[in-house]
Amino acid sequence: MNLSISINGSRFESDVEPHLLLVELIRDSAKLTGTKVGCDTGNCGSCVVLVDGVSVKSCSKLSLQVNGSSIVTIEGVAQDGKLSVLQEAFQEMHGLQCGFCTPGMVMSVMDLLNSNASPTETEIREALYGNVCRCTGYQNVVSAVQHAIQIINKSAING
Repeated sequence: MNLSISINGSRFESDVEPHLLLVELIRDSAKLTGTKVGCDTGNCGSCVVLVDGVSVKSCSKLSLQVNGSSIVTIEGVAQDGKLSVLQEAFQEMHGLQCGFCTPGMVMSVMDLLNSNASPTETEIREALYGNVCRCTGYQNVVSAVQHAIQIINKSAING
């Protein structure tokens, strides 16, 4: 079946099998391996991408379900080779360990920040609820998000 989507701003068209998962399309067909496969059950969040601006676990979504949509993967977050403020905050505040879960966490937080520019700590933790990290205690991840929010808000004030 024909599929036509945008991935990170580039048109992607392919003939896909009806059972092809979005994560498989992203990793195997589009060759974007930042989106991880962790559990294959939708429980760990390492496969989170944005579909039309909303975070989606790509291991539980069929490719054809997003036909015509705009997909953003972790590879589409950095611009012109420069990490986003959120990515830099994860790095600066040690919001990652092995990094396997980090792409999914960044994408989940991006969804949160798209709808809430100043979330509370509780709201940040709730947005990360579906993301499992086996290395950290999540405190540095929350601190990284809070740090990014401070930078973004300071930047907006200083124009």
